[in-house]
Amino acid sequence: MMYIPKHFATKDDRQIEEFLKDIGACDLITVSGDSLLISTLPMLHVPSPSKQGWGTLQGHLARQNPHVRVEGGGVSVVIVRGVSGYVSPGWYPSKLDGGKVVPTWDYVVAHIYGRLTIKDDPLWTRDLVDRLTNHHEARMETPWSIDEAPADFITAQLRAIVGVELEIDRVEAKFKLSQNRARGDVLGVIDALSGIDDDLALEIRRANDFN
Repeated sequence: MMYIPKHFATKDDRQIEEFLKDIGACDLITVSGDSLLISTLPMLHVPSPSKQGWGTLQGHLARQNPHVRVEGGGVSVVIVRGVSGYVSPGWYPSKLDGGKVVPTWDYVVAHIYGRLTIKDDPLWTRDLVDRLTNHHEARMETPWSIDEAPADFITAQLRAIVGVELEIDRVEAKFKLSQNRARGDVLGVIDALSGIDDDLALEIRRANDFN
């Protein structure tokens, strides 16, 4: 279970849903006997069609990955990370008031728990690869399509991977974005990050309701 102080708890489920729309590479962790299997892989969040529950996370692994051979899939957790960055105490105006400030790290993270299913089905995997590719290529000036590669090459590549699907039981999310600091300190962090890490600065602004 993740430690989440009240300052950094999510406002509502919609905040988590927005975060999960554009996740990238995640860490999949599964208990196997007396050890842990850990794999990093790109995944997509697929909301529940009925709007009940959290839906699934879908991705793919190399066929030779030991994760694929976990009997019955297994209970797993996926760690999804968002923006993150170092926060210098030098950015806080309050440092002038006695100097009682220390460095910290701001970040967004979610731990997603559920049961893992292996999808050794080339049609399922091809559809997943299409959706993953199209999702990330959408931001490119000239999006690339799998159909641009030779069909026999893609077929061979698909033989080397299998799909995985995590049916989500629960989500624990933490948005640690300077919400525990005074307004002046938060504005100092935003100002310092602007032009260096605009994505993190924007998330800190949103988390603190600065319009």
